[in-house]
Amino acid sequence: MIAIRPEIAADIPARERLLDRAFGRQQRRRKTSERLREGRLPSEGLAFSAIDAKGRLVGTIRLWDVLAGSAGEALLLGPLAVDCRQQGKGIGGALLRHALDTARALGHGAVILVGDEAYYRRFGFARGPVADLHLPGPVDRNRFLALELRNGALDGAEGLVAGCGRPDHLLQDAA
Repeated sequence: MIAIRPEIAADIPARERLLDRAFGRQQRRRKTSERLREGRLPSEGLAFSAIDAKGRLVGTIRLWDVLAGSAGEALLLGPLAVDCRQQGKGIGGALLRHALDTARALGHGAVILVGDEAYYRRFGFARGPVADLHLPGPVDRNRFLALELRNGALDGAEGLVAGCGRPDHLLQDAA
């Protein structure tokens, strides 16, 4: 049995190890999406952990505040990761649905991401809404996707996607 709950500070070490295994320790920090997350905290109330019956973290998802060009505020999804021993059990989908439902309930209008279209299409993500948006670095355009949580939230969106939201004071204080 898997439980999805808000991420807590005690999850962070296990989350970091999971992400390193899933994406590669150095590789994940080189991604364009990481530039949008640097020095920031996830959007308020939109970081979740999947915990197994023994209390182990087996999945994680976070959404981040961004400015989607002329469309204004949106969310950036990522990373979404599930422990390799737990993949294929629907944990990733459950985390994603939970995060999207929560974002919608909080009044957010749209979610963008860079990811596998074949996976995310079943949740309603598509390339069309971000056709005229650009990320601050290289990205495979076929993997740049969006989902409107509110109809029309990305209508006419064009320009650069930029990070915004709550600064991570712990990271800034350490610099």
